[in-house]
Amino acid sequence: MHFATLPSRRADAWPDSPCLSDETVGTLTNRAFAARVEAASRVLAAHGVTRGTVVAIRLPNRTDLVIALFAAWRLGAAVTPVNPALAGAEVEYQVADSGARVLVTHDGLSLNGVTTLAPEDLTAIGAGVDVSPVDPDLDDLALLVYTSGTTGRPKGVELTHANLDAMTAAMVEALSLDERDHSLLILPLFHVNGIVVSVLSPLRAGGQATIAGRFDPHTFFATLETARPSYFSAVPAIYTMLANLPAEIEPDTSSLRFVACGAAPMPAALISRIEERFGVVVVEGYGLSEGTCASTSNPLHGVRKPGTVGVALPGQTVAVMAPDGTLLPSGEPGEVVIQGPTVMRGYLNKPEETAQALKDGWLHTGDVGVLDEDGYLRIVDRMKDMIIRGGENIYPQEIERALHAHPAVLEAAVVGRPHPVMGEEPVAFVALKEGTSLDEDELIAFLTQRIAKFKLPTSVTFVDEVPKNALGKFDKPRLCATATATATATATATATATPTSSSAVGPDEETS
Repeated sequence: MHFATLPSRRADAWPDSPCLSDETVGTLTNRAFAARVEAASRVLAAHGVTRGTVVAIRLPNRTDLVIALFAAWRLGAAVTPVNPALAGAEVEYQVADSGARVLVTHDGLSLNGVTTLAPEDLTAIGAGVDVSPVDPDLDDLALLVYTSGTTGRPKGVELTHANLDAMTAAMVEALSLDERDHSLLILPLFHVNGIVVSVLSPLRAGGQATIAGRFDPHTFFATLETARPSYFSAVPAIYTMLANLPAEIEPDTSSLRFVACGAAPMPAALISRIEERFGVVVVEGYGLSEGTCASTSNPLHGVRKPGTVGVALPGQTVAVMAPDGTLLPSGEPGEVVIQGPTVMRGYLNKPEETAQALKDGWLHTGDVGVLDEDGYLRIVDRMKDMIIRGGENIYPQEIERALHAHPAVLEAAVVGRPHPVMGEEPVAFVALKEGTSLDEDELIAFLTQRIAKFKLPTSVTFVDEVPKNALGKFDKPRLCATATATATATATATATATPTSSSAVGPDEETS
């Protein structure tokens, strides 16, 4: 199906049934949601949005974001979701690279040559111009999701309505979703996980979605008990926070059929803690933006193997490949590769990178994995240096470029080190130019103007020279070992201390 048709289909079939909720507007029925989508599409059309154009949406989690998304699709336009936490220069790059004509944002950010609209501009019934929905075409570009490559330079992943159709159909089948299902969205809507798993899939199945604001482990269960969803999707960092809540907190989780986990590997021990403490079934999966979200999942009904990310989802083929391009048998590690209708069309305006990623008809993930004899995939390692912090992908070279922009910095290397809640965190090793001086606070303040808060190094170690290997490259394995040893020593020293409360974490603010 083409998602431009979904609001009107639901309004015609179940006009008074609930569709979408948040804390600001309450619950929108299918009829009300369709009316708001139509109104927003009129406004977008009045500002030049037509088939083939791109709309940038930079909003925190709220119903306005979903309305704008469907409004753009109604006109045959694509959407590029923008992380509200990005620095101004990062937003400008994404909007310019995507060719977006309109930016919908909540804080009045202005960019040259781009029309800026506030969410309230889209809500006036009768505003804009009369416009009929376009004839649906599954080859229409639906989403441009920006993800960093090995060099850290963001690339626009082109996802079509055919991709979304295949992905949501697989989700509905694998998770047995129907009109009784109700998702609670706590992940950011600038990621495909939040869009696909928590919004599009339940709406396609005839169910509903409630959009929560910033995640706070201390208020989350109150929200859950009020909304009474049948599932939610989260990342390991969130489950860690929930597992670490005081023992006296005993929430009512009886409405949940299951909970999902993705974005980063979840330790088997944490899965057991969550399932035993809260009486829920944890369904862990694996995927990436280039595959429209998910490619494997532990079965909801069937054998679940903690420590693996499950089997291939319906319609997809997942294999492990040797460097020479041959497929490996079970038990042998190699690069995880994927085929199927969920694989992206390509990277926007990047034919060489697209050809590399889609070589020989397979999507090359850059992850090392092993398939067991039953087809369950275990992720062994990442071929890239990517750091996953609370479900957010961070690329060291992007931070290194920002560090090298400081006039006092001679060289800088960034690696990840373990973090008990966020999974990983970036740390920097910096050598200064002779005769200069700089402290950590000054350097972090400098970086704050150039990269998003969640990408900031959590510590900076000043060294005389950044260690290098025999080839003259930064010796990152050695740096990782140093960073890990420091983290282990710190954790040991504070093991008997009273734990502090975790900060609230949401799509536009991360814990430090």
